[in-house]
Amino acid sequence: MVRRTIICSVARRPRHQKKSFSLSEEALAYLAAVSVNYGSQSEALDALIRQKKHESERAHIAAGIANYYDSLSDKDVQEERAWGQFAETQLAED
Repeated sequence: MVRRTIICSVARRPRHQKKSFSLSEEALAYLAAVSVNYGSQSEALDALIRQKKHESERAHIAAGIANYYDSLSDKDVQEERAWGQFAETQLAED
């Protein structure tokens, strides 16, 4: 007899750690205003940090793409442009 273990995927809340921060009155007022859209000020602060992290990651990726294209030679740019024009001719029109 073969025993199988079924692992259920349960949506778990992420683990939180209690921290204490000192914030300016301006930051606290902003947090209070934003938190009306969340369950708590902690939840709002967590969302703001996640949003800032995603923005930073997107900026890092965009900088990498810009660096790549800035490093291309004129010949490479012309080749990329030709491939782009070719791809446009292959797209179906609605």
